[in-house]
Amino acid sequence: MPLVTTDAVVLHAFDYLESSRILRLATRDAGLQSVIARGARSSNRRFGLGLDLFASGVAQIQTRPGRELQQLSGFDLGSARVALSQDLERFGAASALAELTLRFADGDEPGDFYVVLTAALDAIAAAPHGEARDVGIAGAWHLVATLGFAPALDSCCRCHRTLDDTGVVDFSPSAGGSACRECAAMLPRGRALPPEARAALRAWTSGVPYPVHEGAMRRAHLRLLREFLEHHLGDGRALRAFESWEHGMGASVGDGR
Repeated sequence: MPLVTTDAVVLHAFDYLESSRILRLATRDAGLQSVIARGARSSNRRFGLGLDLFASGVAQIQTRPGRELQQLSGFDLGSARVALSQDLERFGAASALAELTLRFADGDEPGDFYVVLTAALDAIAAAPHGEARDVGIAGAWHLVATLGFAPALDSCCRCHRTLDDTGVVDFSPSAGGSACRECAAMLPRGRALPPEARAALRAWTSGVPYPVHEGAMRRAHLRLLREFLEHHLGDGRALRAFESWEHGMGASVGDGR
């Protein structure tokens, strides 16, 4: 079996049988990988303490074409990111990013996707108390754009007419972003997007920080992100980690415009 050695981060993990663990990894060179770490719970010799959620390092994966579950033969820990599991605010943001990746990535993404994901996790882990939510929202939108799902912000998502930067536009999650007044009338009801909110989305999808000072605006941004992702998934399944993260902010999922 070919051996693939690549940077990897643990996005999902659970115990299997008496001594093993099954993991979902995002990797720099091999996309998403489902692997089994045999004997991981009975010995630290091959895997050390590196198989916890959100940990990253260098993975050695024995691959076999056509097999859904590959074999993890080693994992050299680089960063444990223990801060993400010790704080509910950080854990909620990191879990949402993991869910986004596992649901949207198709396994063949370029290395940029891995770089953006791990940078976002590092930023959440290092964020001062009370700021992890903002950092998480920014990281999620940047990841969405990197995965190829960036919303239309400067031109109408339907007719492609350039939009006025100074006015409120209608944002249609189902249509893919901002819409002009004429097209908005023909689309499913969206949400009003003021200029400052559109500027924030423009910055975040480009990987540029943009501060959000009001709790209501923060909740609105997270609700908009979840609705956008759910429409583009198209499989009818809820984003559980996003819902938990949203409820943790005190947001109401059913709020209207």
